[in-house]
Amino acid sequence: MATIGTFTRSGNGFTGTITTLPLNASLTFEPLSSKKSDKHPDYRILLGESDIGAAWKKTSREGAEYFSVSIDDPSFAAPIQCSLIKTGIEHGYRLIWERQRDRD
Repeated sequence: MATIGTFTRSGNGFTGTITTLPLNASLTFEPLSSKKSDKHPDYRILLGESDIGAAWKKTSREGAEYFSVSIDDPSFAAPIQCSLIKTGIEHGYRLIWERQRDRD
């Protein structure tokens, strides 16, 4: 697992930065007010005015809340799937990425 971003709660959403080899950018998680079904995201992820991803609120088996995140950028070979999790800091969150392993 790798921490690729740090975020803080900002009103109803989150703001922070993501840093990967090809990308160093400030992102905003903006809540969506009209969620039509459980499959629709809870947040859209913005890079400036550009929509580059989405996030879904989830609960782990242990009962902890986290966000399942999908981010796409032209510099990526494919969209990345990661998790936004609460840290020990009052309003702090980490964006965690782990390479998907092939299922044998």
